[in-house]
Amino acid sequence: MVYCVQGRIMKESSAAKWEPLDSIADKRAGPGLLMLTASMQTLYRDRRFSELCSLLNRYYNGRAARGVLPPAVADVCAEIRQALEKRAAAPGWEDIRIKRMIGDPASPVFLYGLGVPDLNGFEHSRILLILEEVGQRVNSVTAHAKELYRLTDREVSVIKNLLKGWTNKQIANELGVTEQTVKEHIKHIMEKTKTTTRTGVLVQIARLELEQANSVLISDGPPSR
Repeated sequence: MVYCVQGRIMKESSAAKWEPLDSIADKRAGPGLLMLTASMQTLYRDRRFSELCSLLNRYYNGRAARGVLPPAVADVCAEIRQALEKRAAAPGWEDIRIKRMIGDPASPVFLYGLGVPDLNGFEHSRILLILEEVGQRVNSVTAHAKELYRLTDREVSVIKNLLKGWTNKQIANELGVTEQTVKEHIKHIMEKTKTTTRTGVLVQIARLELEQANSVLISDGPPSR
């Protein structure tokens, strides 16, 4: 479990000791986290999020601008903020969720944005962003997808190449089949994953990857003992 304790994001270990999340992030390249107020003030930003932002800024702008949100990330923040403002005008307790695949198609990043409205008003609302490299655990995730969706070995190979951003022709050349065969594989994959587009398939795979990462829960403090 992850908690906000005295202004620091902490994680409770199995030994019931509290550790700064940054120290845990150093041990594994997992998702990057950013928490903002509704007025776009940063409450928390970990090292991994900054690293992925630098990677995305190089893709979008050709340079790694430090501390600057990549355009695609900033756009999601703006969408969530606008939705939170509307929610404040018509109060209701429902989270706002946005999922996007962004960055280099050959090495995409999954962006999950969460807007949490507050009954005390718009200024108390929060925005949480999670960035995760899709290709980081491709073999593990595709093995999970194979079991979950009952994919064939060839369909798994197609998905791995879709994650690289390859075209049908490139996949066909890699697998030694025709483009029509690749199209048929993709059609079957979409049917099994209940999606209608290639992007939809990638989002499903990204969702499985995030499910394999540690679940993140932000609360006002540690659980009561």
